[in-house]
Amino acid sequence: MARKETGDIAAGRLTSGQLAENFSDVAPPLDRQRALIEASRCHFCYDAPCIQACPTAIDIPGFIRAISTDNLTGAANKILEANIFGGQCARVCPTEILCEGECVRNDPEDKPVEIGALQRYATDWVYERDVQLFTRAAHTGKRIAVVGAGPAGLTCAHALALLGHEVEVFEARAKSGGLNEYGIAEYKVVNFSQREVEWLLSIGGIRLQHGKALGRDIHLSQLRREYDAVFLGLGLGGVNALSLGDAALPGVRDAVDFIAELRQAVDKAAVPVGRRVVVIGGGNTAIDAAVQSKRLGAERVTLVYRRGADAMSATNHEQAFAQAEGVHVIHYAQPVELIARNGVVAGIRFEHTRIEHEKLLGSGEFFEIDADVVLKAIGQVLQADGLSEASVELLRLNKGRIVVDADFATSLAGVYAGGDCVGGKTDLTVQSVADGKHAAAAIHAQLTQA
Repeated sequence: MARKETGDIAAGRLTSGQLAENFSDVAPPLDRQRALIEASRCHFCYDAPCIQACPTAIDIPGFIRAISTDNLTGAANKILEANIFGGQCARVCPTEILCEGECVRNDPEDKPVEIGALQRYATDWVYERDVQLFTRAAHTGKRIAVVGAGPAGLTCAHALALLGHEVEVFEARAKSGGLNEYGIAEYKVVNFSQREVEWLLSIGGIRLQHGKALGRDIHLSQLRREYDAVFLGLGLGGVNALSLGDAALPGVRDAVDFIAELRQAVDKAAVPVGRRVVVIGGGNTAIDAAVQSKRLGAERVTLVYRRGADAMSATNHEQAFAQAEGVHVIHYAQPVELIARNGVVAGIRFEHTRIEHEKLLGSGEFFEIDADVVLKAIGQVLQADGLSEASVELLRLNKGRIVVDADFATSLAGVYAGGDCVGGKTDLTVQSVADGKHAAAAIHAQLTQA
């Protein structure tokens, strides 16, 4: 395949066969025999710590026991009634620090039960056969608007539809799924996200409108007038600035945009990648961008983080995975200057850092890394443009997040919010699902109170 070159950034560095292998399922599913063997390892603990560690409180021993008796319908029902995105979470949850991290078998002489793999085994059975586990309640006559078709919004929509309400979901992008569709490395969710969304919508009572952005196509005041309640599952659409001169140089881009482009590409061989890629950041987005750059054909990928490994929001498992993939990781270094040559990025200058009295300080020692692509993964922010309107009551924000109470109600009557746009214990799919489920319960209680 001929390369399409722009300096050192090129498409087609690897063959289609190599790319297919590189972006295949990173954790192939269990077959029946392996699933039964793994299920037999569970002690079915009373007051199981794995349940306590799950933000959606899935009955983990219960669904594993059902798997052990080949009752996959029962197993999937236990999972999905607690977490309607149980299939996605089985693939992307950091189980090593959640359920599996709390497994009683987790000690130096043993290993935890593979809860995530078992959860995938049960839920995949449902999606592959298009088994609908749930039945809607009688129509209530109430209508709810949901803004954002990510995990929080779709979880809220499904829970409300199940209770008999009609739900209209407004999504700015062309596809539903949020970060599940646009922001996670493909080798974790191969050909899956849209299949899960289609199954979720098959409950009925949910109408989707794509290409509808808050503040552009729809307005909060309008939604409050026309619907009985509103749920905002906006996610974090903005990206923190790098705060360096020439940040708009060709070759410098947001890691989330790179991941989204790669996820939506029909042919990955047509996606350009640099020879020398530098990723700035320490979270899951940084890891996914770095590993996918390597798997796309970059010759050298360096991930740089301003603090130590223990301060990175990416788990130890993800960090080790990146290094095993050939990503070079540098800790305690912060970017200070982009280096340009002939109008494009050619490198980046860093300063070594240190921690003193719990504060991050520069050391005065510098080094440079050659780069033809720099990917910024330094955190995302809420785009609040659509949340404020002239002469309209304002939604209360704090530190760039929507303020909610214990029921996920905002400062505006009848308006609820959840997911990354409100912040929480963790910025994970499973936490967004928990938010959407709890908000739906509160909305239902408010709409049906005597």
